[in-house]
Amino acid sequence: MNKGKISASMMCASLDKIFYYLAEFKKSNLEFLHLDIMDGEFVPNLALGTDYVTSLRRITEIPFDFHFLVNEPLKKLSWFDIRKGDQVTFHYENNSEIDACIDYVKEKGASVLIALNPETDYHVLKPYLNKIDGILVMMVSPGFAGQKMLPFTINKVEQIRDYLEQKNNSNLIIEVDGNITIEKAQLLYQKGANVFVAGSSSLFHNSEVPVSDMIDKMRDVIK
Repeated sequence: MNKGKISASMMCASLDKIFYYLAEFKKSNLEFLHLDIMDGEFVPNLALGTDYVTSLRRITEIPFDFHFLVNEPLKKLSWFDIRKGDQVTFHYENNSEIDACIDYVKEKGASVLIALNPETDYHVLKPYLNKIDGILVMMVSPGFAGQKMLPFTINKVEQIRDYLEQKNNSNLIIEVDGNITIEKAQLLYQKGANVFVAGSSSLFHNSEVPVSDMIDKMRDVIK
């Protein structure tokens, strides 16, 4: 199995420490910055708008891992500077323009993933498996950081990996998002996940431990 990758949840990164975090991420060769884009409609929260993302681009070269938790994602994708090397995820739920979203992201040269809420059956993605680069599995109900992982989602990851193998789509990424502790990352890696959104349960959990040390600890269990 290929080494896992880490995507730092910027929703959990305190603004007063942003330059410290980015320096630690650079030192650790972090793969992605995870950006939750929330419109207050698809989920009951607002997060990481256009100005924040534009400003972040100016101070880091780490690729972005966009996660659009929004209604009308096709319209809102164009509000952001999506670049080659980024990952872009939009949800299956409440989205009648999935093919158009896929085409838009691919035109930008970014990888495209489709996200599934915990209760959504992964079989709905069958028509898109040959068009996308991966699947993001929500391990909590989306909207707020700090929730506990829903236990059934762990088996769901394993089921999705088995399903992708059966469909000759074993190359697809499985990204996991929600309460990804070091211990859960190890388990989910064994189940077939290979990109891990790290937030308040891991990278930003203990202010006394350097973030680079937390990244090293997570890397040790996903290699």
